[in-house]
Amino acid sequence: MPSIFDNIDLHLLDELRATLAGQAHAADISVGYFNLRGWSRLGDLVDTFTGTDDSCCRLLIGMQRAPEELMRASQRLQREEYMDGPTIARMRREAARKFKEQIEFGVPTKAAETALRQLAAQLRARKLRVKLFLKHTLHAKLYLIRRADRKAPLIGYVGSSNLTFSGLQNQGELNVDVLEQDAAQKLQKWFNDRWANQLSYDISDDLAELIETSWASEKLIKPYHVYLKMAYHLCQEAREGEREFVVPAILRDVLLDFQVEAVSLAAHYLHRRGGVLLGDVVGLGKTLMAIAVARIFQEFNDDNTLVICPPKLVPMWQWHLAQYRIAGAAMSLGSVDELERLPRYRLVIIDESHNLRNREGKRYAAIRTYIERNDSRVLLLTATPYNKQYTDLSNQLRLFLDDQRDLRVRPELFFQEWAKRGLNEIDFSARFQGATPRSLRAFEQSTFPDDWRDLMRLFMVRRTRQFIIRNYATFDEQRQRHFVTLNGQPSYFPIRQPKTLTFALDENDAADQYARLYQASVVQIIENLVLPRYELAAYVSESAAKAASPTEKAQLENLARAGRRLIGFSRTNLFKRLESSGYSFLLSLERHILRNLVTLYALENGKPIPIGTQDAALLDASVTDADDEVPENDEVASEADANDEQRALDASIPADYGLSIYQARAEQVYQIYWSQFRRRFKWLDPKLFKPGLKRALTTDAKALVGVLQLARIWQPQHDSKLAELHRLLVELHPSEKVLIFTQFADTAEYLGAQLQLRGVTNVAVATGQAGDPTALARRFSPSKNGSLHAGETELRVLIATDVLGEGQNLQDSHIVVNYDLPWAIIRLIQRAGRVDRIGQQADTISAYSFMPAEGVERIIRLRRRLFQRLQQNQEVIGTDETFFGEDAANRLRDLYTERS
Repeated sequence: MPSIFDNIDLHLLDELRATLAGQAHAADISVGYFNLRGWSRLGDLVDTFTGTDDSCCRLLIGMQRAPEELMRASQRLQREEYMDGPTIARMRREAARKFKEQIEFGVPTKAAETALRQLAAQLRARKLRVKLFLKHTLHAKLYLIRRADRKAPLIGYVGSSNLTFSGLQNQGELNVDVLEQDAAQKLQKWFNDRWANQLSYDISDDLAELIETSWASEKLIKPYHVYLKMAYHLCQEAREGEREFVVPAILRDVLLDFQVEAVSLAAHYLHRRGGVLLGDVVGLGKTLMAIAVARIFQEFNDDNTLVICPPKLVPMWQWHLAQYRIAGAAMSLGSVDELERLPRYRLVIIDESHNLRNREGKRYAAIRTYIERNDSRVLLLTATPYNKQYTDLSNQLRLFLDDQRDLRVRPELFFQEWAKRGLNEIDFSARFQGATPRSLRAFEQSTFPDDWRDLMRLFMVRRTRQFIIRNYATFDEQRQRHFVTLNGQPSYFPIRQPKTLTFALDENDAADQYARLYQASVVQIIENLVLPRYELAAYVSESAAKAASPTEKAQLENLARAGRRLIGFSRTNLFKRLESSGYSFLLSLERHILRNLVTLYALENGKPIPIGTQDAALLDASVTDADDEVPENDEVASEADANDEQRALDASIPADYGLSIYQARAEQVYQIYWSQFRRRFKWLDPKLFKPGLKRALTTDAKALVGVLQLARIWQPQHDSKLAELHRLLVELHPSEKVLIFTQFADTAEYLGAQLQLRGVTNVAVATGQAGDPTALARRFSPSKNGSLHAGETELRVLIATDVLGEGQNLQDSHIVVNYDLPWAIIRLIQRAGRVDRIGQQADTISAYSFMPAEGVERIIRLRRRLFQRLQQNQEVIGTDETFFGEDAANRLRDLYTERS
């Protein structure tokens, strides 16, 4: 009777070792899977063989096919498949790749190193000979051992055990021994027939070479050679991209060398992986590079192109598509609800893709659905792909990348930490709903920057200015500048020179408006505001809420979700506007008072209460430059008239300050809301709220009126900050083009009007609500945006919010003024990048930033207190804590210099 080896009562490994140790001189093994490191379980006993044909171990490995290939094979006619040369070569490469992955996978231990070196030595000595059986799929598990035994010279073992750790010892298997010699000889003949088959290929030397060129090699490798090999593999895809994709003739004389190489690599990524993020820093020509990629795929694959971009950039993209004869269209990010009605576009370009880092938004979902439905390739463009958290990156990738797709890489540092806790990849998949270790889902669990670098290396093409200077530029000794060349003409890289503008504060001067606003009492009033409209959920009557309609209950739940984040944003925003200009600050206070009193009017008269935004992002100047509370859509300000409500308020602001005057105007504003903007608001029954809401609204309104009375009517003729800006334009740079940035549309409109009143000509203003950025960019920088149209005049001064901070070529100017300072320093870099671009002729970029000479410490201290308070509430408001130091001006200059 045969013995049964099930790895439970009897282990096959123990039996094989005992048989091999008993005067064995040869062995033949046929398995479906061979684990290289697992060979150590038997390798020491095979070492006694001499390596002759009569004294060696022959190992026949069946070629396993992928499930999808097996499915295709099952659909073919039942006939013997012809194996041509390319097919055989492909299968051998696939087998080599799998063995290579075995060597590379896992932690390189001393035991593994010893086992692999022994295996390589036995292969070279011909003690072990390995063949790959390619004729058909082979799942046999057969072990034959020949030994010097008169009664049983040949012993066989057949069953289910592969030549692996688990197959020989750990997991449950079913194997039996074959001691009867006639049966054993028949098994030997079966093995010999397959070993001699013409589609059995000897891979012994290939396996030995794999080991000898791996980390387990006995030969010491020079560090320099390791470096060269790493460099070779890291740049392999770039070299492949250059071979595969050639820049179209229409763009060859337009792109610089570094742009050409970026285009080739991006096209390669796009073709191989379905998506790519082009993340070159500002000023290196991402728009033109994206156009080149679109043109390549139009010629290569007859693809058409859809560009999705911020509203103000649509005309610019339309011009580029027409200029380079690309079949496609450009649409606004604010119009993506129309995507479902569009035809199929094979390539989708998403400009400023960092606007889509929140995958919970409606616009994100619409774009993701369109891409998935049409199987479109995706080209993402952004100079700032990462903002606050690593999921900013993965969310952009998710637009085209399935979160379960096998990426062929895994977050190694994360899984090392995982292993330290005694967990493995199976535990990971169980915890994260079947997620594979080499998927985007796995990377999203990692907090290690190196893991994310490994991921983005697959999908991102990004170069910095310093990288371009080091690798592509030539140094001009005479001008002491680096330059790149296009069509024989040099294009120099200028030096960014940060400069400070100050304006004095005199607390003893009754006419000094900023001194009045920076008083400690004003700071204290703003800090102590209750801001009840941003925390309405705290004033909901529980008894009344129970009787609310389903619609009202849904709205009340929305109020509860908003929480205290809105209060933090609102209070912070008030001081951001004060830093911008006293005019904008006071205007915002007036709107705030009126909005409070409109709500109070509804409560006192039993009328439905208009509910504004519950989206904290809309109160953030980095998202919208308007002082609006009623957005059309999510994520970014609506391109439909986003400040209708603001205009209604401004038309009702009284000419003098007094609570009774504002109360009289509140009724008129309420009627305008109800008659003209009813659909833009949500409305709630006043009975749902406690009496405390009325008191809080009144208290805040009185406090803010007190600030207005202290500040008095704003007088531009006494605006010392405006006066300093005017001096810069008429004295420091009387004839040069100047680009002025501010965070707020109110400030931009104020500056434009006041500068023209002071005699500055050829001035224009661009905000999120007014002005065509593309037309203004052409008038301000005609040499880079096309010539002036009939009837247009060239601009000398362009005042803009950050609507012009992205995507525009304004390098006819080399002077940038930051009239106010954004709390995220990347905004300063983006602003300077509008003029510090390829084609800039000036040697120096002058970047001016306004800093109050005195008095700003109060605001800095307030910022610190606000930030600490928000941290305690676990709220994130998008500020940069580096600006909370006492020496804010010097720190800002240092940071700006470092980043530029």
